Amino acid sequence: MASVELRPGESQEELLKRFRKKVSESRVLSTYRRKRWFISKSERRRKAKKRAARKAARRRRKEKQRNF
Repeated sequence: MASVELRPGESQEELLKRFRKKVSESRVLSTYRRKRWFISKSERRRKAKKRAARKAARRRRKEKQRNF
């Protein structure tokens, strides 16, 4: 778990900002959200395949724009 200590002369807002940054960098919340529900391997593969197809289509569109 991410933890931060109050530095001398540091405000509560700065401390909170540092904590939020540390939490986002450690990906604690994204891991928690991902593991809230069980997802079967076939479902994971299906989602990964769909995500890859979207990414490839986006890449093709960008490449097409560059060629004009």
